[in-house]
Amino acid sequence: MNFAFTEEQLELQEMVREFVEKEITPIAGEMDAENATRPELFKMAADMGLLNVIVPEEYGGLGLDSVTVAMMYEELGKGCAGVATSMAANSLATAPVLIAGTDEQKRMWCDILNDGGLAAFALTEPGAGSDAGSVATRAVHDKENKTYTLNGTKAFITNGGIADIYLIFANTRKDGGIRGLTAFIVPKGTPGFKVGRKEDKMGIRPSNTCELILDNVVIPESNRVGREGQGFRIAMQTLDSARPFVGAVSVGLAQAALDVAVSYAKERKQFGQPIASFEMIQEMVADMAMKIDAARLLVYRACAMRDEGVVFTKEAAMAKCFAADTAMEVTTNAVQIMGGYGYSKENPAEKRMRDAKIMQIYEGTNQIQRLVIANKVMY
Repeated sequence: MNFAFTEEQLELQEMVREFVEKEITPIAGEMDAENATRPELFKMAADMGLLNVIVPEEYGGLGLDSVTVAMMYEELGKGCAGVATSMAANSLATAPVLIAGTDEQKRMWCDILNDGGLAAFALTEPGAGSDAGSVATRAVHDKENKTYTLNGTKAFITNGGIADIYLIFANTRKDGGIRGLTAFIVPKGTPGFKVGRKEDKMGIRPSNTCELILDNVVIPESNRVGREGQGFRIAMQTLDSARPFVGAVSVGLAQAALDVAVSYAKERKQFGQPIASFEMIQEMVADMAMKIDAARLLVYRACAMRDEGVVFTKEAAMAKCFAADTAMEVTTNAVQIMGGYGYSKENPAEKRMRDAKIMQIYEGTNQIQRLVIANKVMY
């Protein structure tokens, strides 16, 4: 790994940092209370190219390398993990199309993102979370009319209620299982496709999370991404690519929590001196700083390996798992350092602690990440 970042990388990082400090951080608490993101943020993000960061240049995007994307997502995570999640969902949903889509599919999909559109990745269902082979949404092929009819329900879908284009996983086999899992493109407004219940979440509340209902949704064969039964492999490759980005958001979340805790510790006085002078506080801060740095380096390593085109499944799992655990620990300790003030909704530490929890759950729980890591180490 080369730890000397280019001038372009640092400029992009600073651009996002300024955007976050000016436009996101000041209203993060309000968006949390409203359980919604301000639409104008997506317009500004689109103008900056933040919605199409992994779209290749040949398809009109920025075509950024993974390390640079991680640097940008870390900055977004500092401002609001919910907003960062919504924007990162575009990369998550785009990856399957870039992995297995036709040139026509890639151009259609990327044009939507380049125009400021939002995308959603729909794999999870009420009965299928970590076990992707349990996906019950069915896709029935009509060979004569060259169409597929989709029926089923998706759950906990990021951008579910506000996306312009959806990547839906359904099973083409009657008996289900991973061998029938197949990916499909479903545009917003397709007859029979509707948004169900919006989730009222503990954290990342500005991120739109909804149920999706597919009731006899008919799409052309040309909307199938890859071959029938290739969906499981596509989904796993996609999640490998996305997990370091979850780690990057987690790092930003943790760094912001540490920064506010340190600032508070320097100002808060007890027993006639700032609590920053107490050894117990210093020990907590040192542990928080070390783990954040270690998480950041794991994220950068996984991203660098992805860019080099080498297998990085284990490293992606390590980056996501460690960074998410770090975010949870650091935000919890930030609240502890700030005491009653940290527990108050008037302070951003409380929101960050709630936001951090989902990092250990979505895009593969940390229990699943540990299984992946153990499997790669042992076998």
